[in-house]
Amino acid sequence: VQLQASGGGLVQAGGSLRLSCVASGLSTYTMGWFRQAPGKEREFVARIYWLGGTTYYADSVKGRFTISRDNTKNTVYLQMNSLKPEDTAVYYCASRTVGSSQYNYWGQGTLVTVSS
Repeated sequence: VQLQASGGGLVQAGGSLRLSCVASGLSTYTMGWFRQAPGKEREFVARIYWLGGTTYYADSVKGRFTISRDNTKNTVYLQMNSLKPEDTAVYYCASRTVGSSQYNYWGQGTLVTVSS
């Protein structure tokens, strides 16, 4: 069982990045993206229900970020557009498996740095 996130990097403000997270060996109910900026607590970014595809976003990213999934590849994506310096953080993917009341598997994180 593992989550492997990738796609982070350095980008200028206004640019785009796409994060990917492969979930292996999981019976997934919900996949989510979270982020943690330096000196701040981890915060929710977006989530997607694996079967129906319903999505939810934090207000701070709504209209700029899009979460999606490819069930055949067990992969969730986070397309990030119009990036701002305040989006700089380590981004984590997480899985809430069937029967769990919380996110119970976490990836290792991928760093996104947005320069002004």
